Amino acid sequence: MTGRARGRARGRGRAQQNAPPPGGAPPPQQSAPQAVGRGRARGGPPPAQSAPQQQAPAPRQPPPQQQRQQAPVAAVADQMQKMNVQEERPRQRRGIGEFKTRSFKDPATDKKGTSGEPVQILTNYFKVDKMPRFEGLHQYVVAFDPDIQSQKLKGFLLFSMQDVIGEVKVFDGMSLFLPRKLAEPVVERCVETRDGSSIKVKITHTNEVPVNSPQVVQLMGILFRRQLRHLNMQLVGRHYFNPSRKIDVPAHKMVVWPGFETNILQHESEVLLCANTTSKILNSQSVLEWMYEIHRQVPKDRFYETVSKKLVGQIVLTRYNNKTYTVDDIAWDKHPTDTFEKADGSRISYKEYYTTAYEQAPKDDQQPLLLSRPKDKDRKRGVSGNIYLLPEFCSITGLSEEMRANFQVMKDLAQHTRIGPAQKVDILKNFMKDLNSNPESKKELSNWNMSFSSELLRLNGRKLPTQPMYQRDQKFTYQPGNADWQKETRGKLLISTFNMQKWVLIFSQRDEKVAQDFLRTLKTVASPMGMRVADPQLCRLQSDQPRQYIQSLKEQIKPDTEIVVCIVPNNRKDRYDAIKKITCVENPVPSQVVVSRTLSKQQMLMSVCTKIAIQLNCKLGGEVWATEIPVKKLMVIGFDVYHDSMNKGQSIGGFIASTNDSLTRYYSRITKQRSHNEICSQLKICMTGALKKYREVNGHDPDRIIVYRDGVGDGQIYDVKDHEVPQFKAAIQEFNPNITKFSMIIVKKRVSTRLFAHSRGGISNPMPGTIVDSAVTRPEFYDFFLCSQTVRQGTVTPVNYNIIEDSSGLKPDHLQKLTYKLCHLYYNWPGTIKVPAPCQYAHKLAFLVGQSVHTDPALELSDRLYYL
Repeated sequence: MTGRARGRARGRGRAQQNAPPPGGAPPPQQSAPQAVGRGRARGGPPPAQSAPQQQAPAPRQPPPQQQRQQAPVAAVADQMQKMNVQEERPRQRRGIGEFKTRSFKDPATDKKGTSGEPVQILTNYFKVDKMPRFEGLHQYVVAFDPDIQSQKLKGFLLFSMQDVIGEVKVFDGMSLFLPRKLAEPVVERCVETRDGSSIKVKITHTNEVPVNSPQVVQLMGILFRRQLRHLNMQLVGRHYFNPSRKIDVPAHKMVVWPGFETNILQHESEVLLCANTTSKILNSQSVLEWMYEIHRQVPKDRFYETVSKKLVGQIVLTRYNNKTYTVDDIAWDKHPTDTFEKADGSRISYKEYYTTAYEQAPKDDQQPLLLSRPKDKDRKRGVSGNIYLLPEFCSITGLSEEMRANFQVMKDLAQHTRIGPAQKVDILKNFMKDLNSNPESKKELSNWNMSFSSELLRLNGRKLPTQPMYQRDQKFTYQPGNADWQKETRGKLLISTFNMQKWVLIFSQRDEKVAQDFLRTLKTVASPMGMRVADPQLCRLQSDQPRQYIQSLKEQIKPDTEIVVCIVPNNRKDRYDAIKKITCVENPVPSQVVVSRTLSKQQMLMSVCTKIAIQLNCKLGGEVWATEIPVKKLMVIGFDVYHDSMNKGQSIGGFIASTNDSLTRYYSRITKQRSHNEICSQLKICMTGALKKYREVNGHDPDRIIVYRDGVGDGQIYDVKDHEVPQFKAAIQEFNPNITKFSMIIVKKRVSTRLFAHSRGGISNPMPGTIVDSAVTRPEFYDFFLCSQTVRQGTVTPVNYNIIEDSSGLKPDHLQKLTYKLCHLYYNWPGTIKVPAPCQYAHKLAFLVGQSVHTDPALELSDRLYYL
């Protein structure tokens, strides 16, 4: 739940008392949202247009039991199968000739490494056995007069012109691609729709695309996704799902839809199809049924507040067209019997619209309407007014924060969403088998002379060796299969430690026993690590209210206070945010917040306190473990962006820069930018501050600087190259022109690529340290895939590293091994993690500020890991 949603819900809740059931009267003093915009075609729900505010019908208020009987709604997955399938709407609207590909790789650079043990890798890629072959690919632009938005209607109109354009075609809603040229450069025809109206269709030739054009691959992707509909799959968002194979989780009233995400791209030497399993989690209840359930559970005077707090900000799926919408508000005084103005000026009720357009008649005429404000993509399609949805036809998608915090819910869902390697391989093979054997798919692909291999792509990868680790008095290694060294480091001296001489321990009266046990155990486990924990300034609070903690912190924090530990009864966000804002901004001092439940299990207290002691040492400026870093005078930077939960449109960037040769100490800053922009414009200030700190600590400047940039999608790589790289270089040049060795690496975690270890023992996850830098990488990129972690459940996801700028003088082997080494240096986990430690530290900093602090932390803390 975003901060914006919470604020809106609380504001409304104060004004609503004695709530009737969902179909009852609206809350007092609640005016209808202004209705603006225009009616839409059959592609979606109706927005209202400039309709005068109307008096809501006199509400009926039968008992909740009776109202529930009036509005029976079947399980979501069963009804979805009866609904219309939404046509795919491509995200790109540019003509096929307008796409340009930029290369980040010097043609003379060989990006393949050589270190490590060769391993056989199976991937989730299929070869394209046959590429499309035709006389020439011709592109046409299609215009409709009057203009229409419905993809289905557009498809119907083109289908009626099949005698002119032929059966073999690809249409994305604007551009039409044909494997031949029509006799006339412009074709016009008036086509009559089902309702008797006439629409003029104009097809205009724009250009011929060469057969060897790279943009033909884009066309292949559109064509392939069309085949998924032949397998009775339904488009939801960007991916296709199969509701006929739904998995019910009745204990939590959830339904899991299995599905696939696919793409076709030119890789190193071949065009490959990447297919990966995915899933969509839905609430098996309609939103209206969910509202009735809330009405039964909470007092009447809290009904509106509770529903708004839980529902506003959620994403719902409309059953009649499988589209998703964000709930921005609830129009409590609007009902299905209210009317809106259509595009032709006539008026129609929401009930009549849904009955006519989707053959779905609402059964509860007194239910409120959900309001979704148009997004940028909606406005580009001409939608300017608010979109109103019927709760009866919507289902909540995804998981709420409450569900994510429920261990049992996550455990039960993981059985169906986290698929193991062997099972995933079987699913992918069966998927391609079904596609190749489907008559409709075989016919359409044959028309375009396309076919796909039925076998997954195999390739050669490399397994980097286990990295030697060390602490103050020992060197050690770890088991290569799990890359975990918790046992090896238990009770050993940390590299550098800070004693806790003057510190504060705050707890509520009810947690006094927990605090005493914690203090005693902390002293016990800290001593073998080399930390001396003195008796703290104890502060026992009368209650656990946030104001009690705030007052106590302001009173107890002195200029010589080294650290503050707060024991809290639960994860209440406002309390945590208040503690962090005081200790990070107003009275800067490192702080640790511990939930009392975490300390209540005596059999786990030693282990928990060991981890807390390590965190406390890090926040004081200490180091835990390290690995060998052969490159000296190296500065490594991590940067990530997190969207501020309270300040709408503002993003927080976390900037982390190493200050020593072992890459275990860091300097941190944050940046701020508007409009949810991932591209930062304040990096020059951060870079200059990091260089000054490095010189202050070491007495000299770094020779090389390597930046790991997290949180960037494919579409933003060019922006990072053009906008952020120059900022780094300008700051370095101004500080010391002799620093010329600079690299920037994009860290991409959300990838569809999956790698499987393939041996005589079967299919399994690859070992930590597995590198793939051929076959499935991109020819225009200097990139590689790295699996650096182990997972206890499901299939591991590799991380894609794309080196977009490199003057470091390091070979591919060096960059790959350095990246893997950095995955060993995150102090919150005694093992390797998914991304390099500077990236994870940058994420932790951006998350802390974006979720809790919302302003610049004090510079006094910039040389410590206070954000762990």
